[in-house]
Amino acid sequence: MSAAPWAELRPTACLALADGLVLMGEGAGARGTAVGELCFNTAMTGYQEILTDPSYAGQIVTFTFPHIGNVGANEDDVETVAAEAANAALGCVLRAPISAPQNWRAGESFATWLEQRGIVAITGVDTRAITARIRDNGMVNCALQHDPDGNFDVPALLALARGAPDMAGAELATRVSGREAVPWQAGVWKWGEGFEDAKHGDGPRIVALDYGIKGNILRLLASRGAQITVLPANATVEEVLATEPDALFLSNGPGDPGATAQVIGDTLRALIDRRLPTFGICLGHQLLGLAIGAKTRKMRQGHHGANHPVLDLDTGTVSIVSMNHGFTVDADTLPPNARETHRSLFDGSNCGMALTDRPVFSVQYHPEASPGPHDSHNLFDRFLGMVMAEKASTAP
Repeated sequence: MSAAPWAELRPTACLALADGLVLMGEGAGARGTAVGELCFNTAMTGYQEILTDPSYAGQIVTFTFPHIGNVGANEDDVETVAAEAANAALGCVLRAPISAPQNWRAGESFATWLEQRGIVAITGVDTRAITARIRDNGMVNCALQHDPDGNFDVPALLALARGAPDMAGAELATRVSGREAVPWQAGVWKWGEGFEDAKHGDGPRIVALDYGIKGNILRLLASRGAQITVLPANATVEEVLATEPDALFLSNGPGDPGATAQVIGDTLRALIDRRLPTFGICLGHQLLGLAIGAKTRKMRQGHHGANHPVLDLDTGTVSIVSMNHGFTVDADTLPPNARETHRSLFDGSNCGMALTDRPVFSVQYHPEASPGPHDSHNLFDRFLGMVMAEKASTAP
């Protein structure tokens, strides 16, 4: 009797780029189709935090590190705060198959976690080639489909990719923002204890405007004693002032800052004019720039990763930081009452600014992300110190 022939292995996932590239691989995570902008992230760790960061709304993430998922998944590493932002990234592209979890903190496998959160994934593709393509040609829209039966209509997927809306002009912040005012009480995570209870903070009252806010930003503020109220992105001036805030925080978030500024710009300008001490991160930084008259522009491939060197122009020190943005403030357009404070050492793009006539500053990167070093946690101390100094100067 002759031996049975080898069964033909059929791909179960397809990645179709709007520029015509089509890659086949093995599917993972949720079944179905995701359509969005394809970017790459250079971080070696933190894949849960990346995929649950609302700043990735509308995007599919290619991980340059080949082994993603080997430490499993757990609920403590989810960065999403608002239920409206639960899905954050739409999909992910991986080099190696997802392995079984091998970490004591894992509550489930990464593959199961992806499926439960509705995130489509493809494995077994050349992520280096994809990264080089994005680096050379810029971010591109794509369609990613996972079908266990391997039935793919490639022309239809290419049409979906080519018909997807451009990220330029996309107003996504109000879509992922929470809908109601929420008091925040959780502090930072501690080894063997979980998240500390920070509900009895007696520090300054801070309103955090939620454009897609990450949980660890709020935890780091709460652990320093701040009393935090999270308000929706489109909160009015009256709603903000009704909380009697000592300061204002402008959060990270997704989409084109120019589009979001058309929705919330007047409110933000009015709050800045009231001399509320203000700190902005990422999208909050960009929205602040637009509110004071600067311009933003879309970047070629953006900055996504945990190994970005940033120069502090005031101190001359360099911090290694986490970044996630596809737009940047044009430092040449800053008004006379603003100065550049931080700059990327990768490409010279703006990474921070401060106003010279009021207590307001912001950074483009993510000081809360702790990509290994905690180089930038001092910015939260700087913010709260500025708030207390402003309160003391205005006290009767």
